[in-house]
Amino acid sequence: MSLENPERRLLAKNDPQGFLHQFKGKLVIDEIQYVPELMSYIQETVDNSGIPGQFILTGSQSLTMLEKVTQSLAGRTAILKLLPFSLKELNGSKYYSKNFDFQHWIFNGLYPGIYDKSIDPGDYYPAYFETYIQRDVRQIQNIRDLDLFTNFVRLLAGRTGQILDFTSLSNDTGVSVNTIKGWLTILQDSHLIFQLQPYYKNLNKRIIKSPKIYFTDSGLVSFLLNITSPDQLYNHYLKGGLFENLIISEILKDRYNHGMIPNLYYFRDNNKNEIDLIIEGTERLTVIEIKSGQTFSPDMLKSLGFWERNFKEIKSESYLIYGGTISQHYQGVRIITWRDLTSIKF
Repeated sequence: MSLENPERRLLAKNDPQGFLHQFKGKLVIDEIQYVPELMSYIQETVDNSGIPGQFILTGSQSLTMLEKVTQSLAGRTAILKLLPFSLKELNGSKYYSKNFDFQHWIFNGLYPGIYDKSIDPGDYYPAYFETYIQRDVRQIQNIRDLDLFTNFVRLLAGRTGQILDFTSLSNDTGVSVNTIKGWLTILQDSHLIFQLQPYYKNLNKRIIKSPKIYFTDSGLVSFLLNITSPDQLYNHYLKGGLFENLIISEILKDRYNHGMIPNLYYFRDNNKNEIDLIIEGTERLTVIEIKSGQTFSPDMLKSLGFWERNFKEIKSESYLIYGGTISQHYQGVRIITWRDLTSIKF
């Protein structure tokens, strides 16, 4: 049952017990954030029945949901984050082809509506973003100037894969740093963006400690950057950052889909030595360099070489994910094409 329907929502608000008792067996309730009062009655039902998985509660505003979950359903729930499709999910379906290059996926993105409803990205993203701004943003926070917020999101898209600079964003947007931080919280709560935190455990170096910014869907970034076809991406100034965004978001989605804590980080010191992605495991670190180039060159491994020389005491394995088509091993580094993300679990 979806609480998007106003009449159904009113029934659930006015008579929550009657609403729940009309259903037998297990129940999925979508957009539960519209009637958070239901959760107290769901708690009672769950406690009395003892049936696990009796309810699946979904919603597009996770902050509103989680606040009520922690109040009413703490210890009774498993929380899953569902981002747009991953390439691994689409692999084997009619929507996936080995002939598609990564520019195709960056431009089209991976929101379900583009695939199951065959909506052209040029139509989907403007409508999606306008709906998001007009509905979700207004409900999460009272933003007076939506044009300023829209401009802020576009500026953020131009910083994809870059270290977050609050002062620069504040100056370019024309609002205070505190406002910028509040807006970032909205975007993160809506799962439009995520922040990649720096890794600095047990490292005796001068480390950059500001997060890097990424979007959960590269198709949305392409729209925000006014990219109108995959061909524009071949020579786009943000090609490397957009490819990096695609790869890291794919790994993030895969870990969420397996019920894992992401444990994703990056590394950069004051001398600009940088590792694009670090996955913290229980026994070792997975250290990943990401390059959009389609022809492998040993120069692509410079950052991984720096890591190996300076942090020998840290148990780790090194990967290069690149835009080419051949996977191989080279000097202790596993080099994999981006296409192999559909078959690898990090």
